[in-house]
Amino acid sequence: MEDQEIIALFGSRSEQAIVELSHKYGEICRKISFHILSDVRDVEECLNDTWLGVWNSIPPNQPDSLTAYICRMIRNVSLKKFRYNTAQKRNSYYDAALSELEQCIPAKSKGIENDAEEDLGLLIEQFLNSLSQPDRVMFMKRYWFAESVSDIAGEFGISENHAAVKMLRIRNKMRKFLEREGVVL
Repeated sequence: MEDQEIIALFGSRSEQAIVELSHKYGEICRKISFHILSDVRDVEECLNDTWLGVWNSIPPNQPDSLTAYICRMIRNVSLKKFRYNTAQKRNSYYDAALSELEQCIPAKSKGIENDAEEDLGLLIEQFLNSLSQPDRVMFMKRYWFAESVSDIAGEFGISENHAAVKMLRIRNKMRKFLEREGVVL
């Protein structure tokens, strides 16, 4: 079923919309959530929360890209669950990915306000657009989808060490780009 048809089902408040959404996007949502949470039960809970969130938000929202809308929602729900689960303790892939970015992106405590966060997001988007497609995909897989370095290396057909070095080089490029743009790290 096409995305616009699924959105129309949500608009008419048909429960079939959830079935179709789950059928079309369930697998990618599970993958995104699992990379963040690493627990099947938590993933299923986040999926249910995401389906409910979509049910409550369409309408009035009419997303241009249902894929991006769903992926962003499952990621945000999973991150919220991750923060809840890991208050006072460290977790696997996602903590590692976030700690890698600490040298590149200023912490909120360093004076980043909502407007500045939005500006930072635009700068990061600009930086990502300047990368080659493989580097951009690698960056997104690691820091948006929270995939492990070993998984990324396997997908790109390179060694884990080579993937880690490429990620380090991309982070260094991003840090230099942000510094040139006046972002205080």
